Amino acid sequence: MLNRISLRQIEYFVATAESGSIIIASERIHVSSPSISAAIAHIESELQVQLFIRQHAKGLILTNVGEHLMKECQEILARAGNLYALAANYSGSIRGPLKLGCFSAFAPMLYAEIIHGFSHLYKSVHLDVCEGDQEVLLSGLQRNVLDVVLTYDLNIDHDVIHFEPLASLPPYALFSKDHPLADASAVTMEELAAHPMVLLDMPYSNDYFISLFKEKKLNPNIVKMSKNTEVIRAMVANNIGYSILNVRPKMNYSLDGKPLVRVRISGEQRPMQIGLATAKNAVLNTVAQAFISRCRSFISDQYIPGMGAPHFYDPHIRTKD
Repeated sequence: MLNRISLRQIEYFVATAESGSIIIASERIHVSSPSISAAIAHIESELQVQLFIRQHAKGLILTNVGEHLMKECQEILARAGNLYALAANYSGSIRGPLKLGCFSAFAPMLYAEIIHGFSHLYKSVHLDVCEGDQEVLLSGLQRNVLDVVLTYDLNIDHDVIHFEPLASLPPYALFSKDHPLADASAVTMEELAAHPMVLLDMPYSNDYFISLFKEKKLNPNIVKMSKNTEVIRAMVANNIGYSILNVRPKMNYSLDGKPLVRVRISGEQRPMQIGLATAKNAVLNTVAQAFISRCRSFISDQYIPGMGAPHFYDPHIRTKD
């Protein structure tokens, strides 16, 4: 009976189970929602079980049997992936699956050169990319759902996760062009604490930004929060408040077309480190090793794909990129 359930259908079921939503799974694996729904219905029909309970507030919740089947299906997919990895390791070719995680705040900047470039170079690699916050990515590594993660050095349990830093991203203050501190060559944490702040409210990132104030025995005046970097940039551009960020988009405008000004924060501030995270109990196959090698070649303190240089723009020419 199981031979009537394909690996592809199993992949669709696992993606939905991990996402808790057919729509999110569809975006993650780039497959239409009807195809995913049909795959789940087929598995339920073949096995004569119900895999999910549909709850309005929480989305799709796995049934008890669904929980057990998901774990079995994850192992089936892992074993299937190992066939490619085993062949690739013996032949020296770069082919097979790679489950990659990327921190969502800088994924748009790294995508073209790092992720798409890798796929373009190794056309026999099947790349499954998960974009998320640190909590999602670290959980994926610990559950062996992800092979390699491009992320920050935040809340890393070094007993179970190996982190290799590639480049430093020092914090900077972001202002609208009309903010009273926008013309400064540098600002202090004391000056920032006196003004309204909009906070990037992602797990562990928010703690990092607040810690910059706590180290100076200061409290930020947080007036708005968002989990989306572009929403933060829009709030800043519309003068709702300043923000502190680490990523450096090349574009000095918010998505609604208003100019933004980056200003250096004076004194010693702990930078975030962008780097590669892998589970210590995982054996990295040839594909994973090739991707790690590409990241080492493309990411450094001197150059990060898609990001602006570490220097700060002269505020008098801030409308020019």
